[in-house]
Amino acid sequence: MMQSGLLTWTSLLPVLIIFSSMIPGLLIFATPEKSVKRRTALNLGGITIKLCLVALMLAGVSQGLEFRFVLTFLPGADLVLQGDALSLQFITLSSVLWLATTVYAIGYLEGSPLRSRFFGYFSLCVSATVGIALAGNLITFLLFYELLTLATFPLVVHRGTPQALSAGRIYLAYTLGGGTLVLMGVALLHSQIGTPEFTPGGYLGGFSPDMTVSLVVAFVLLIAGLGVKAALMPLHSWLPKAMVAPAPVSALLHAVAVVKAGAFGIIRVVYDVYGIEASQSLGLTQPLLWLASATIIYGSVQALRQREIKRRLAFSTISQVSYITLGVAMAGPIAAVGAIVHLVHQGLMKITLFFCAGNFAETLGIHTVQEMDGVGRRMPWTMATFTVGALGMIGIPPVAGFISKWYLGMGAMESGNDWVLLILIGSSLLNAAYFLPLLYRGWFAAAPHGGWAENNFTNRRLETHWMLLLPPLLTALLSLLAGIFAGSVISPLGWTEFIVSREFSP
Repeated sequence: MMQSGLLTWTSLLPVLIIFSSMIPGLLIFATPEKSVKRRTALNLGGITIKLCLVALMLAGVSQGLEFRFVLTFLPGADLVLQGDALSLQFITLSSVLWLATTVYAIGYLEGSPLRSRFFGYFSLCVSATVGIALAGNLITFLLFYELLTLATFPLVVHRGTPQALSAGRIYLAYTLGGGTLVLMGVALLHSQIGTPEFTPGGYLGGFSPDMTVSLVVAFVLLIAGLGVKAALMPLHSWLPKAMVAPAPVSALLHAVAVVKAGAFGIIRVVYDVYGIEASQSLGLTQPLLWLASATIIYGSVQALRQREIKRRLAFSTISQVSYITLGVAMAGPIAAVGAIVHLVHQGLMKITLFFCAGNFAETLGIHTVQEMDGVGRRMPWTMATFTVGALGMIGIPPVAGFISKWYLGMGAMESGNDWVLLILIGSSLLNAAYFLPLLYRGWFAAAPHGGWAENNFTNRRLETHWMLLLPPLLTALLSLLAGIFAGSVISPLGWTEFIVSREFSP
């Protein structure tokens, strides 16, 4: 039962945000395959409601309102949902990209079997992701973290091919193993200090010296468990294998839910559980910085070796998401801005790239780098959005990726980690090495003499299905606007500066 007395709209709003995708998802499961209009209405209706509720919470948090729901769950460990500035950063990203991915998936899966099952699990996936963002303590976080694993698995194996089933088994083994490590870390931490709510600056305070070993072990367990979903080296192998899933699922894994959930969890543990001071005094930030740096370079080198477009993008994600961990580990406010804003910027750019990869595959049967020759002439809009996403990943202004890397670079100098600049420069050069050949082939190489393996949608006015084209156009535009208007108060950067001012306030 509720610990507090009366339910108010501020306490109910976090619950309603989760239910706005969960209830439509459950109803979609019961929707017959042939009821396309009903399924589409449930999808788009849930998205519309969620966006309105998130906008309401954004307005409230900016005005200093507190959104908090508490339910008695375990002795000394309540189920807590709370909307703060950091959680809203992740919720807003997930909600907007849910809209884009749902529209894309409707077009992508047109005429395919098992659509009700797909969209049902898709909605549950988003619900779990939003629950992770709204979690007010580690117990609540863990519950939604595991729910995300279970909801995502059917999407990975959706096609039912031997390759998909194999990838699903690997995914499940990694993520359930990671969840077990998080559980062990939470249990150990709970035994030492209980399960307080997430607090800006952390809640360890002046911990007793005899707790040092336990706190270090708990931190290692938590980061290792979260590092599975965040694809930190050497826990990343599941991610490239999961690329056998349909393009909307790849977009979900990389930009909306799974990988982002791991990175978000690392932010919570370092900033709102341990806190910067305790993390540094325990000697935890420097090893985390080395691990993130190694993952950034490793992911970029591996991406350069891939010939399949989706696998190249997968290794790119391994590298790019580690920028978030890198910024967190530098333990300074400027680096923190770069880390947290990259949560948004990377999501916008990477989902654009996966949408485009799906368009190339569905329209022309393009799956490898070599097959991209001349595609820009046949699909100029898709290739233009792919270009925006690729240039953003490299860090070319005015795309949003430049803003992230700029702040991470300044944060490296502020925190005295000048060597990190070499990591950032080296990574950007590697990004250019594996993205620019794709752009050259797409825009300047001659189209294959015999045409492409497929040539669908030739009888339509647009280069491909409009529901496949509109989402990457939207996300590419947002990637540009986030960079061009970075100085605006309402930009992702402006909101991130608001978050960091609270995390690092005296």
